[in-house]
Amino acid sequence: MTIKEAGTVSSSVQGHGDFETKYMRVNVGPQHPSTHGVLRLVVDLDGERIANLIPQIGYLHTGFEKTMENRTYQQGVTYTNRMDYLHGFAHDFAYCVSVEKLLDAQVPIRAQRVRVILNELNRIASHLVFFATGLLDMGALTLYFYTMREREKILDIFEMVCGVRMNYGYFRIGGLSRDVPEGFEDAVRAFIKDFPPMIKQYAAMFAKNDIFLQRTRDVGVVTQEMALDYGLTGPSLRATGLGLDFRKTQPYSSYEDYSFDVPTATEGDIHARFMVRFEEMGESLKIVEQALNRLEPGPYKDPDRRISLPPRSELENSMEAVIFHFKLVTEGFHPPRGEVYVPTESARGELGYYIVSDGGSMPYRVKVRIPSLMNLQSLAPACIGGLFADMVMNIASFDPVLGDVDK
Repeated sequence: MTIKEAGTVSSSVQGHGDFETKYMRVNVGPQHPSTHGVLRLVVDLDGERIANLIPQIGYLHTGFEKTMENRTYQQGVTYTNRMDYLHGFAHDFAYCVSVEKLLDAQVPIRAQRVRVILNELNRIASHLVFFATGLLDMGALTLYFYTMREREKILDIFEMVCGVRMNYGYFRIGGLSRDVPEGFEDAVRAFIKDFPPMIKQYAAMFAKNDIFLQRTRDVGVVTQEMALDYGLTGPSLRATGLGLDFRKTQPYSSYEDYSFDVPTATEGDIHARFMVRFEEMGESLKIVEQALNRLEPGPYKDPDRRISLPPRSELENSMEAVIFHFKLVTEGFHPPRGEVYVPTESARGELGYYIVSDGGSMPYRVKVRIPSLMNLQSLAPACIGGLFADMVMNIASFDPVLGDVDK
């Protein structure tokens, strides 16, 4: 059987002559709950089997990259966390460490510890949404309520620190916008204590469920070679057996100080992608606890006045402080000419900001290497040949965020 033209198959049977069979073309989305965002999928079906699949993106295009090229470097933090609304701290983190490398900024160790704590808590919160919505796509409702319960506790901590539950804007180039509030450490320690039994509770609800195993094992297989060809990173790549994690291979912002494992699997199927993320939550918890134990009093931003606003207390007594404040707010700082890229590890994979400076107060070029686009590219090879009923499970297992894709 050969493909004659798009949507048509030419075949012949001995004694019956030639005949043609047309595929059924189905549009899924862009307004569909199981596409996990404003995503359109053009699917050609041969019976119940997927013969071809084309993701159509762009319905959520925001133009953040171009907007950031017309804002000062510090103002860019307003936009970064809005791309991946489930792991916004990862974008703030990646952007800040890139600009800081360009500036050769000296970020205080307290700020680095706090960044790691919040980033890993946000990773856990993102994975909790992954399990809640992924199992909903399979018809399993109960786990949703349990995972949202723990996610709310994490968001309470974020609200305590930032005043908001998403679109945080708490990280700053050079450190943090302000120090963590009183009660932060107690709240994080309470979560560290309460969460491990909840992980066991989740596992008891779905990990050995026959329906879950039948719907995920040997379904949507992506080989390691295929994953590398498509630029897949993060948990979806680690599910093929390659333990690439930039927190380990190219540590940034004090990640080299923490002891943790990188969970992997070899099957490359939906089940492997689910279980790798499941194990990662426990590893993130280890990192949070170690960072919290090492959190000591100290400055929370680079004291260099070319980068950080002077303390408000100085504005009342120092004309020099007022001048620095005025120049930073109205004009921003001027990094030296050059280009920079720092790969970081978000909940979805490799995330990095390629930034080009021409010496001005705004970036000449901003290009974001986001993991969700690569994850979405891998959807077609994982689905083709499989059942249409398994397509939404495949989408969920790659964990794309469309705001991330259409930035």
